Parts: sequence; C-alpha cells; structure tokens
Amino acid sequence: MPKMKTKRAAAKRFSVTGTGKIKYKKRGLRHCLEGVSKDTKRGLGQIGYISDADHANVARLIPYKF
Repeated sequence: MPKMKTKRAAAKRFSVTGTGKIKYKKRGLRHCLEGVSKDTKRGLGQIGYISDADHANVARLIPYKF
C-alpha cells in the first residue's frame, strides 16, 4: 500500500484548529487597495473558516494535519 501524500500547496494555505475546523487567510489584501473601503479591508484581515460543505474535500488534501 503506497503512502498518502499531502498536497503541499494546500498545506501552506490551510491549518487545522484544536476543534477540527480548517482555517485560511483571506485573499485580496496585497495590492490595489486604494478603492477598497476600510470595512472591507478590516474583514479581509480576519481569519476565514472552510464551510462544512467543503470540509471533506480540503481535509482530503491535508491528511496528516488531523
């Protein structure tokens, strides 16, 4: 039986909390921010969590983080 491999791109983008949720950094906060409102930028700075519908698909990409 071959070993399972972690998708390295996913391992760099997602991490698992103590309760088993998968968190990620939101996109859109690097450049071209002149026209973006303060409220939007503040929201993008917060941590995002994967929805329950996508949890199984993302968990399959990072099998050894659970």
